[in-house]
Amino acid sequence: MSKVDVFRALHRRREPGDPLVLPGPWDAVSARVFVKAGFPALATPSAGIASSLGYEDGATPADEMFAAVARISRAVDVPVSADVEGGYGLAPKELVERLLEAGAVGCNLEDSSGGVLKDPHEHAEWLAEVRYAAGDRLFVNARVDTFEYGDGNPERAIERAALYVAAGADCIYPIGAPADVLPLLRSGIQGPINVYGTLDGGGPTPTELGELGATRVTFGPGLLRWAALALEGMSGELRKRM
Repeated sequence: MSKVDVFRALHRRREPGDPLVLPGPWDAVSARVFVKAGFPALATPSAGIASSLGYEDGATPADEMFAAVARISRAVDVPVSADVEGGYGLAPKELVERLLEAGAVGCNLEDSSGGVLKDPHEHAEWLAEVRYAAGDRLFVNARVDTFEYGDGNPERAIERAALYVAAGADCIYPIGAPADVLPLLRSGIQGPINVYGTLDGGGPTPTELGELGATRVTFGPGLLRWAALALEGMSGELRKRM
């Protein structure tokens, strides 16, 4: 079975309360740590990679992003999905080729640009072109930014999701959706739903998100930030020993 087939299979028949948890590595070392811990697949965060490379979120040059994804993919044997933001202005065929060259089996694609929502019909047409170029070689996670940059209306999110599913998206990612609207989104969206998880203890656990309707849970740059806090503590201890 190919890695993309393995990745697709991980999304199927998930029991409530048992979502697919995908840590977000920012380099080869973090990827290997997550795999050693037993996670069956990974999902790179664009913001996390940007931070690790010294860029602001959204400012990473395409070549550097694809190179980072390639290093992560080479470092592990499990499937790796890549957050490639809005596609960096690449034509669908080139975008797909570069993802496959980097070793990715899936991708995150946003439906906003510069904090402004894209026209959903035009975006759906673009997603359909990506789907056509990729065939069954990539698992497409279509991000819906209604809760980030729109009016936060769940019905608008469901409408966008329906267009993207019809265009061939494998999964829908309503980033920023409040936990209490997840059951409504679950009832109105066909197929898997990706939900953003938190690590500060103030939000629902992955198990709780799964019970609310999440098929899979990702953390964006959260794990990198968590690691940075741990490093701060180690740095402070090091200073004490000097």
